[in-house]
Amino acid sequence: MNRAVIAAALLAAMPAMAQIPPSPAEVQRYTGAHRAAASGDVAHIKASPTVDSRDAHGRTPLHVAAYRRKHAAMRALVDAGADPNALENDRYDIVTIAAVADDLPTLRLALELGASAKNVTSRYDGTALIAAAHLGHAEVVRTLIDAGAPLDHVNNLGWTALIESIVLGDGGPRHVDTLKALLDAGADASVSDGNGVTPLQHAQRRGYLEMVKALK
Repeated sequence: MNRAVIAAALLAAMPAMAQIPPSPAEVQRYTGAHRAAASGDVAHIKASPTVDSRDAHGRTPLHVAAYRRKHAAMRALVDAGADPNALENDRYDIVTIAAVADDLPTLRLALELGASAKNVTSRYDGTALIAAAHLGHAEVVRTLIDAGAPLDHVNNLGWTALIESIVLGDGGPRHVDTLKALLDAGADASVSDGNGVTPLQHAQRRGYLEMVKALK
């Protein structure tokens, strides 16, 4: 099976393989540090001996706090020894959670607390930068670049952040801004996908004229 077929199959499955934030029902069932993280209860976090415990999806209390934007809880958890680079069952970390949500305050806090922009995350063996580029979150992309995210990492679809900004974008202002941010930072526009198609060729095939101009 060639890369194009594999990529198509994975893309079709994306909704089922995306991040899964805690549902209201899960939050109601939480106990201990998970409950404290979900509500932002710093006092109970400080008293909890299980700051790296896991729920049914492998989420730690820190994942829960990041999803729910409980910043004081995030600080308290890391101060209590929580791993800022922990991955849940679908291999998301708090940096990728914040990046996908276009949540700059949580992203900046995650990086401040020791989470790395270099982590390989998700079932796609990607990075937070690739996820943000896919979604056209240009300011998140710039923040991750400043934090040392690998510009030319290739995921298991055979795509870099630059390629994803094209093939999974809409060619509109957000994705053009994202592509330009990557190019300005030094992303390698000569890196092709698994079928030998370059970013420029992808943009040309889609008629994304602003992207074509930037890539030339």
